[in-house]
Amino acid sequence: MQTRKLGSSGLEVSALGLGCMGMSMAYGPPAEKREMISLIRHAVEWGITFFDTAELYGPYVNEELVGEALAPFKGEVAIATKFGIRMEGGQQIQCSRPEQIRLSVEGSLKRLGVEAIDLYYQHRVDPDVPIEEVAGTVRQLILEGKVRHFGMSEAGVNTIRRAHAVQPLTAVQSEYSLWWRRPEEELLPTLEELGIGFVPFSPLGKGYLTGTIDENTHFDSSDFRNLVPRFAVDARRANRSLVDLLKGIAVAKDATPAQIALAWLLARKPWIVPIPGTTKLRRLEENLGAAWVGLTQSDLARIDAAAANIPIQGERYPEALEKRTGL
Repeated sequence: MQTRKLGSSGLEVSALGLGCMGMSMAYGPPAEKREMISLIRHAVEWGITFFDTAELYGPYVNEELVGEALAPFKGEVAIATKFGIRMEGGQQIQCSRPEQIRLSVEGSLKRLGVEAIDLYYQHRVDPDVPIEEVAGTVRQLILEGKVRHFGMSEAGVNTIRRAHAVQPLTAVQSEYSLWWRRPEEELLPTLEELGIGFVPFSPLGKGYLTGTIDENTHFDSSDFRNLVPRFAVDARRANRSLVDLLKGIAVAKDATPAQIALAWLLARKPWIVPIPGTTKLRRLEENLGAAWVGLTQSDLARIDAAAANIPIQGERYPEALEKRTGL
């Protein structure tokens, strides 16, 4: 597996990471723990050195899973986790007060079984706490040796600039794929200017860009895609032309639609590291194959030109969740 540096920070990781959220929540019932430990360890054997989790995932159990799975590989892999959303009465509450960050970091260190967190993201911007105060708290945690690198998730460019002035950011994480390209407008130019790496989550459109989901697909009642406007039956039917585009490129490249979608992201910038998630070993192997798919400038131009003429139907989040983002 090739490696990449996240911006100018010096943090070097595999070109593709592994998003672990879906192993514990969001996409149906949690997967069997021993199977997920085996999958994560296979990922390491196949060259992945970058793993993404959060205290919210589960909540808490995903960090425990990741920590147990990666215990034999300390010093060989980088683990990213997140603070800033806590559970209260079954509700997610954005909270990045300094005292809460310190409680969160101690809990994450214990659950992950590590002495320092490699990359610590603010999960969502807290409008009630100045970002300078958040960045200053993380800066102190770095000086204390509890955190190595600072990151933000779904933050707007002005907030990123303010945070970066206090404690340089190593990476920003946001959704980015062929069916969600808003980061190209302001975010990517800002990150390139500041020397910050970019970590796209949902690089396969929450599974849709794999070509395995259509209007007849049934989701488990606990699958959050049931609430996502872009996964309404009419939207799935209308958005099929984007998958058809990927399938056409895939045939010519002896690849799969998922591999083309990931290869497209890898070709955008050398400091982009997508983190597709999966609970299936065969999908993990398929995703890793994207690193060896060569897309020429002609291929990229063809994809961009065709995608520009495909209107995507449906919002990416329900309105209440979209309001939590800083984009």
